[in-house]
Amino acid sequence: MENIIYIILAVLLVVILVILAMYNRLVRLHNRVKKAKANIEISLNKRFDLIPNIVECVKGYSKHESSTLKDIVELRSEYNKHENLNIHEAEKMNNSLTKYLAIIESYPNLKANTEYLSLQEKLSKIEDELAYARRYYNSEVTSYNTSIETVPSNIVASMFAFKKCDLFQIEADKKDNIKVKL
Repeated sequence: MENIIYIILAVLLVVILVILAMYNRLVRLHNRVKKAKANIEISLNKRFDLIPNIVECVKGYSKHESSTLKDIVELRSEYNKHENLNIHEAEKMNNSLTKYLAIIESYPNLKANTEYLSLQEKLSKIEDELAYARRYYNSEVTSYNTSIETVPSNIVASMFAFKKCDLFQIEADKKDNIKVKL
């Protein structure tokens, strides 16, 4: 009789450990889905923050190619002569300098067409990062959903109310590329 109690306790302990292991795996998978979703949001923010800045830079550069280099040199020399800027002044100067991030200080080779090529390259890179983030998210969601739908982890998932996540799908009106007007 005593052996039966030990066997029952051992089986119960194994079952509890298996349930805990499955629960922890589902939590890890769910957290990976949340992280992948956050990566998409980061990429989207990057796209919507950088693209207008790049476009404005190219617009300004193509209109004022000659005065731009002068502005850069003045901003940098002003920035370099201030040793103890407060954060607000430093941020203001840095913001002014970042307007010109796409412009290179090689005096004889400054041409607007290279800036347009740079714009295309940067737009392509941002879109590639976003596409990768979406694929990664969908991969993580698929792994998570598979885990909560397969036996025996589906039992643990239902016990702890794990819900399916939706795959990332672009709405029909957002499938078109961003229109860049220069």
